[in-house]
Amino acid sequence: MEESFDEENGSDELYEHYHFVAEKGQKPLRVDKFLMNFVENATRNKIQQAAKNGNVFVNGETVKQNYKVKAGDEVKVLFEHPPYEFLLTPEDIPLDIVYEDDALLVVNKSAGMVVHPGHGNYSGTLINALVYHFENLPNNSSDRPGLVHRIDKDTSGLLVVAKTENAMTHLTQQFFHKTSEREYVALVWGNVEEDEGTIEGNIGRNPKNRLQNMVYEGDEAENGKPAVTHFKVLERFGYVTLVSCKLETGRTHQIRVHMKYIGHTLFNDERYGGERILKGTSFTKYKQFVDNCFKVLPRQALHAKTLGFEHPTTKKWMSFNSDIPEDMQQCIEKWRNYAKNQKEVL
Repeated sequence: MEESFDEENGSDELYEHYHFVAEKGQKPLRVDKFLMNFVENATRNKIQQAAKNGNVFVNGETVKQNYKVKAGDEVKVLFEHPPYEFLLTPEDIPLDIVYEDDALLVVNKSAGMVVHPGHGNYSGTLINALVYHFENLPNNSSDRPGLVHRIDKDTSGLLVVAKTENAMTHLTQQFFHKTSEREYVALVWGNVEEDEGTIEGNIGRNPKNRLQNMVYEGDEAENGKPAVTHFKVLERFGYVTLVSCKLETGRTHQIRVHMKYIGHTLFNDERYGGERILKGTSFTKYKQFVDNCFKVLPRQALHAKTLGFEHPTTKKWMSFNSDIPEDMQQCIEKWRNYAKNQKEVL
């Protein structure tokens, strides 16, 4: 479809910035409102301006902002400049490198750092740091240097980065075939009753909120991709539970979506409703306590603690472990003391 926008002299090429297909159940909705739901950090004003300038296309035709999007419509936003994420600026950002050799490195990512450039985050990302510190990193299938897998911005923990084409191929295959091992530690709302269990549920975009994913069940299962999470309770604090989660698949927001699906949203996970008090008492004192926990840990309580894979060159199994970061540790400690005091009162 893009080719049709090239002028004969090739100088007026338009670059695709966004591309969405309206779901089956989409009720007619103005294209500016539709894009507001789907584009992170967009303003209505910017979208309307883009439509006015002829940058919004539906099914290959330019449309005005009042065009009503219907089920099956293909909506694209095209501009004369390439998307910012393709313009990678090397930045001297310190990296916490846990391990490094000629083929790969393992990084302990701090919470708040975005893994790769995207809408609204064009600098300060892990990739900006990687291209500064390392030359000639191999691209993955999305043209992102070195990245074998990713973790969310506000999740901390371990990531493996490929330094050679061979390492990229070998490691991505392991993630694809689910032979790599990843364990996360999460603090979730509520008392998880089973000591351990497996959550299965296909994960896909939430049509009502593009920034969220959700589990699709029954006849709608085909709208999502298969996802499997194994969990084990590490410690119980009454109104919240500390769990370990092992990923069999690596869907976007997988643990956050699966834990919410079984009724245990991650503590302070704003995108999925965990920034509200979901369990506990209505006492002011309790509310103050939880608010203090939110202040100590101003992000979702999730840490990618361990990482295991076969080394692409030596074929040896490699395992890495990382400490739970200070902010999450403090929050856990607060809940531990709270639970202890509750027991003493009882």
